[in-house]
Amino acid sequence: MLQYERSLVEKWKDEPFALVGVNTDPPETLSKLVKNGTVTWRNFRDEKVGGEISGKWDIVGWPTIYVLDHKGVIRHVNLHGNDLDQALTKLIKKAKEEAGEGK
Repeated sequence: MLQYERSLVEKWKDEPFALVGVNTDPPETLSKLVKNGTVTWRNFRDEKVGGEISGKWDIVGWPTIYVLDHKGVIRHVNLHGNDLDQALTKLIKKAKEEAGEGK
């Protein structure tokens, strides 16, 4: 999954898109993944499954994927592969149109 997440960050780097992770790995593990370029997107670290962040978002397994639109509304949960790509394409297009771009 990490390779796929990196590909999304690269593909949409110049678009209104952000990938944010919630991670429960030990701090040294996450730090190593960031330093070696495996993880290239923003991450929050939660102490444990059911911790402050994962508990509020009902995250009980990884990866759990929430797709939010440009207004912060959750539009999809746990899309993967082509379904995720299609959803992102539509949401990014809509965000750009509402911003007056890409018409």
